[in-house]
Order: sequence, then structure tokens, then C-alpha cells
Amino acid sequence: MNHTNRAIALAWFEAFNAHKLEDLLHLYHDDAEHYSPKLKLRHPETKGLIKGKEALRTWWRDAFDRLPSLRYEVMSLTANDARVFMEYRRHVEGEEGLLVAEVLEIRDKKIIASRVYHG
Repeated sequence: MNHTNRAIALAWFEAFNAHKLEDLLHLYHDDAEHYSPKLKLRHPETKGLIKGKEALRTWWRDAFDRLPSLRYEVMSLTANDARVFMEYRRHVEGEEGLLVAEVLEIRDKKIIASRVYHG
């Protein structure tokens, strides 16, 4: 297991669950890409894909504002030299928990791409 990439993933969860947007964005490369089915649903014009920190900032700020109870419970992390595969449960007050898988692609200790999978 790649301990550096695992540490990045754990920092990702810590920042996300604390809704610390700038700490979360600090983990990403300036030109990072992010794909999410929820993004595709809420903003169909994106086809689920956004690029760059400003787009990520806008997306997550909206999520944190709309869903103040949003948090992720880590189920498993598997890291190698290029990627981290994460499984977690999405919790929002008043909603059933949602099992999510996400892959972080990491280069030079920064996330360059992330892709979310869920039903």
C-alpha cells in the first residue's frame, strides 16, 4: 500500500467531513478533473465532469451550503502509486445512507482526477 497516497485520502475525508473547503481544494492540482453522477444530475450541461479548482470550489461550496449535515463514513481505502480506491457511505440527515466508491488519481502528491461511482 502506498502510504503517501493513503494519507492524502485520509486528509481528503477529514477536510470534507469538516466542510473545510480550502483544505479540500489544497489536495487538488489546479487543473484537476472531477466526475460525479450527482453533478450530472444537478448540472446536466456538465455531463458530470468539471475541470479546475474554481469549478470544484463552486460545486462543493454549493453542496456544503445545501447539505450542512453531509459527511462520509470511510468503509475501505486501497492505495497504490497512482490511485486510491475509496469506498464510503454518504450520510445526510433525513436521507438513507448511500454507498459510494471513488477513485482518486494522484501525481506529485496532488489529486489530478477523481471519479465517483454510485447507483
